[in-house]
Amino acid sequence: QVHLVESGGGSVQAGGSLALSCVVFGYTDSTACVGWFRQYIGKEREGVATVAIRISWTTYADSVKGRFTIPQDNAKNTVFLQMNSLEPKDTAMYYCAAKVPGRCTIASIRRAGLSPWTYWGQGTQVTVTS
Repeated sequence: QVHLVESGGGSVQAGGSLALSCVVFGYTDSTACVGWFRQYIGKEREGVATVAIRISWTTYADSVKGRFTIPQDNAKNTVFLQMNSLEPKDTAMYYCAAKVPGRCTIASIRRAGLSPWTYWGQGTQVTVTS
């Protein structure tokens, strides 16, 4: 059975860095797409970064470009979200998710929403203080 486990959240001062991890259990499809999302209180979940596992194709939301990256360690079935130059506006609950092959971009999340994303982790809180 597929399940995702996130870790690495916490509290950090503005300008600092955090690295989130997402271990994907039970999903061996190398063509899968993994994404990181965040959700502000009272708002809808939004896409932050995506990676097409087999070709390491990545896309980012404009709000995080140049600050966040989404590296992967295929040997450990793990996708990371490296967050640098954090700002208070990055404070949110962060989730990773996986989906079957298909569009694997931030733009596709805006168009199609969250329904194509089949598997979700439990979330990890990130708090950035000023």
